[in-house]
Amino acid sequence: MEENGRTFSDVRNVILSAHKNAGAEDKVAFYNEWAANYNEDVHILDYRAPMLAARCLSAAFPGDREGALVLDVACGTGLVGAQLQKVKFRHFIGVDGSCAMLELAKSSGLYQELKQCLLGKETLPVEPESCDLVIIVGALSVGQVPVTVVKELWQAAKPGGYVCMTTRANAENQEYKRQLERVMAEMEQEGLWTCVDVVEVEQWERAVSDHETGYISGVVYLYKKIPRLGFKCD
Repeated sequence: MEENGRTFSDVRNVILSAHKNAGAEDKVAFYNEWAANYNEDVHILDYRAPMLAARCLSAAFPGDREGALVLDVACGTGLVGAQLQKVKFRHFIGVDGSCAMLELAKSSGLYQELKQCLLGKETLPVEPESCDLVIIVGALSVGQVPVTVVKELWQAAKPGGYVCMTTRANAENQEYKRQLERVMAEMEQEGLWTCVDVVEVEQWERAVSDHETGYISGVVYLYKKIPRLGFKCD
């Protein structure tokens, strides 16, 4: 598979090189460098997570889509916003750690606000309980952002609002996935939110590691925030 001279081998090498960058600042530098080729590369990768997450949210959301405020966390170049616009959402705030990615998201014309934030190192720069929908696609995985970010996503959602999250389900991400699901379950037991849907997908994106072939799998999680009388966010 080839597009404008770039091949799957090129994309594979780029993604594998990201695994060598352990620090948060190194990750940001990697994404700043990758930004120019990112949209093309994820197309070659057949990266389906933005479409799958948007489809899950669209199927569950009963309210006014044009008036709903969507917080797109780790928005990258705006792939999630583009998918949500297709299903009639219109009001977007984007957050990402990479300034180069944010510049491309700005050029899409989808976002009313864009904010730079190093997830896991800096506090999510939105008011608590201000967003109808909070979505994070691609960043909740090993080597990306810590699972503790999930609590910040919940805090940003309005009571009765939705939080949509994705993660990979391949071998190298299994421990992270278990930790993520543990946090989600604990928050549900605490009465903070309720699970609306869990969508397991076999063909998430093309495999790039040496010990995997074909496609890896992934998961979309959708939760609804439960209002709590007398609760105040930190």
